[in-house]
Parts: sequence; C-alpha cells; structure tokens
Amino acid sequence: MPVLKFRVYWEEDESVYRDIAIKPDQSFLQLHQAILTAYEFDAKHKASFFRSNDNWQRGREIVLEFDDQVRQVEPLLMADTPIGSAVKAPNQKFIYMYDYAKQWTFLVELIGVSKEESTKSTYPLCARKEGLAPSQYGTKGIIGDKLVEMEEKYDLNREGMDAEGYGEEGEDEMSEDGDDGMMDEGGNEDNF
Repeated sequence: MPVLKFRVYWEEDESVYRDIAIKPDQSFLQLHQAILTAYEFDAKHKASFFRSNDNWQRGREIVLEFDDQVRQVEPLLMADTPIGSAVKAPNQKFIYMYDYAKQWTFLVELIGVSKEESTKSTYPLCARKEGLAPSQYGTKGIIGDKLVEMEEKYDLNREGMDAEGYGEEGEDEMSEDGDDGMMDEGGNEDNF
C-alpha cells in the first residue's frame, strides 16, 4: 500500500514543521492524533481539518465530533473519513485547527507519496521534526530576533515573597538625603 507524506507547518512560523507519514486508508482522526503527538500537545480540545486550495482558503470541514454549529455544507467526521478520500491533487492542502479558544493553526500539505510502506514502521509516524515546537500552555517572549518560550512553573507573586527579601519592582534602597549611597572603590560616596 502507498504511504502519503504530509508536511505540517505551524502557521505562525513556517520554519517549524513536522513530516507525518500515513497510509491513505487511515482516518483523519489518526492524522489528528499524530499531529498532536508530533507537536507534544495534549488531546483535551476540539479540532477540525478543512480542505484547502493553493491560497489556503478553507473548504469542507472535517470535524472531531459533530456540534450544533450551522455550516453551508454538512461536515465530515474525522473517525469516518479516510485520508485518501480527501486527497484530490498531488499537492493537496488542508488547514488543521486545534483548540478553538487558542486557535492553534497548522498548514498541512502533501509533499510526497511512497509506493510501498515500510514493514518495520507503524503508521502514522512522524518522519521529521524541524524547529522548536510552540509551547501549548507556556508563555512566549522575543529575545533578539528569536521566539523563546518559557514554561510557567513559578508563581513569583505568592504571599510571603517579601519576607524572603524580594521587594517590589522599581523599589530602590535610597538613603534619606535622596542619593543612592553608592561608594567608589576607595570607599568614598559617589553622587551621580
């Protein structure tokens, strides 16, 4: 059986991607689970795939579970829809959205087809990882021109922090006459 290889780009940074190999008779539910595993996300939120054209416009929706939302066309269900049934072009594209509140969006593009599956592999599988995956629940910051992600592990606003010697931001120890009390190397007070 042939194997389809999809490149799954993180929409906010196309240098961050994962290549997922999957068989055409496997479902979109299995692709959904493979993407979450490859990006180290949990499976606690709703998700959808959308068929897409070359301009990344959303087409027919493939949902994780049916809901009451009104759509122009009835959506397909991930568990019941084989990947091969939705691939209509050699560079078929899909948009994958995870966690509707955070709107994690990934661009999924067919980049290759292998004629034979590997008997040593279990599909779907992540064949390649490029770039640092976004942190699902962490905070993001920019240092220089690079995106850096830090996990929120420490709560520095706990009660009792000032008892440990931490003051408020911008609080300086000033002497009564208003200078900063700095001394030069000779022990003389420096007034800036």
